[in-house]
Amino acid sequence: MLSEKTSRRPVALDERPAHTALRSPSRPTASIARSISWGFTWRKLVHWLLEDVLVVSLLICAFVWHCTAMLPAAAADGITENVLGTPIVKPSHCVFTGNGANISTWKFTIHGGDGAEYATMMEPYVRLLIPPAAFMLFCQVLDLFDFFSDTRRVRRKLQPLNDLAIAAEAIGQVTASRDPMTDDDKMATLEQAIERATVDSPTVSTGDKDLRSIEVALNGLLRQMQEAKLQQMRFVSDASHELRTPIAVIQGYVNMLDRWGKTDESVLEESIEALKAESDHMQELVEQLLFLARGDSGRNALNRTDVNIAQVVHEVWEESCMIDEQHDYRCTVSEDDTQSDHLLTEGDLAMLKQSLRIIVQNAEKYSPTGSTITLSARREGQSVCYSVQDEGIGMSEADVRHIFERFYRAEGARDGETAGTGLGLSIAKWIVDAHEGSIEVVSREGVGTRFIVRLPAKQV
Repeated sequence: MLSEKTSRRPVALDERPAHTALRSPSRPTASIARSISWGFTWRKLVHWLLEDVLVVSLLICAFVWHCTAMLPAAAADGITENVLGTPIVKPSHCVFTGNGANISTWKFTIHGGDGAEYATMMEPYVRLLIPPAAFMLFCQVLDLFDFFSDTRRVRRKLQPLNDLAIAAEAIGQVTASRDPMTDDDKMATLEQAIERATVDSPTVSTGDKDLRSIEVALNGLLRQMQEAKLQQMRFVSDASHELRTPIAVIQGYVNMLDRWGKTDESVLEESIEALKAESDHMQELVEQLLFLARGDSGRNALNRTDVNIAQVVHEVWEESCMIDEQHDYRCTVSEDDTQSDHLLTEGDLAMLKQSLRIIVQNAEKYSPTGSTITLSARREGQSVCYSVQDEGIGMSEADVRHIFERFYRAEGARDGETAGTGLGLSIAKWIVDAHEGSIEVVSREGVGTRFIVRLPAKQV
């Protein structure tokens, strides 16, 4: 049986219905430009009106003052002196009178304190002000014609945006007329490409440009899934490797005990010490793995309280001085800092102290005997910081980029004396991240390393 398929062909621009026709780019631009220009013009009118009212008010005040100052002298109560030193009558009230637009009848009358009336004709003054007032009005009216030039300037500025909108509308209409998601053949092609993708080659490629955006999104998702899977595989492999070494050592000493330890006391003591050391190492490794696993699953709860970072640094410094006598530990925190509130943060005291201990132990491992390890704390803007600086072997730039990865150890740190689990700095990084903080590392090979941890400061 033959299957029926709907024929499809591209729709030309001139074949679109009238309601989908592209609008002229000049119309929306002109409308917006006129609206903006009208806004400018109304603001100008209000500005001019306020200026004219202010000028008229000042002229009226000046005219009244002038007429008052020109009053004749009179021997009556309320006489004072004008600015020229001429005695004048203190006026009781003033009146403006006149017959409409006939300026020859305009009169300003002052009723003096002596009971007399003093009138001043305003026609000379008005005729004196007509030329500057006409010139000012002419300039304001002339400024109105800037409306058309402002409209043209705004239209030119908006033209690129309007062209972009028209082009986007055209692309959207063309794309909608041939949506690849409605094409059964294209969907089948996409499904086949997804089926061909494998773990080793997580790439979807159909060769159809209409499906290009979908391919990019799918390939990005597949790459993230592959990276997560590879990271999980590396974690399991590294954890297995770290556990295999102490287990092999324990098996070796158990076999040695089984053969010679029953009769040789030296072999017995050596085996017991080795078994204790390896069991402690395995316990530390398992606890660190469990801590990171709980953190990844969101089961590490923070008991947040007010924590004085200066006090934490001082306590870890005292512990380090008692535990490790092979290095010179220095602390720049003063007694006042441990009692002050300017180094407070809100967090889990035990975890923050653990993060600092991890960094200090890291400095101890990779610093030569007798070298100095400096602990400090300070306030930086909205953050409180603690830092640990050593004079150890340092790290290269490539190592610094990976030191917080789980089980990562730099090449110089892989000897038997300083080898650790490779999880300490990962745990410290998780603790700092859980407190919305950051870690900065500055290191130079042969010079030393400085860790700077910044945490949000508590607003007191």
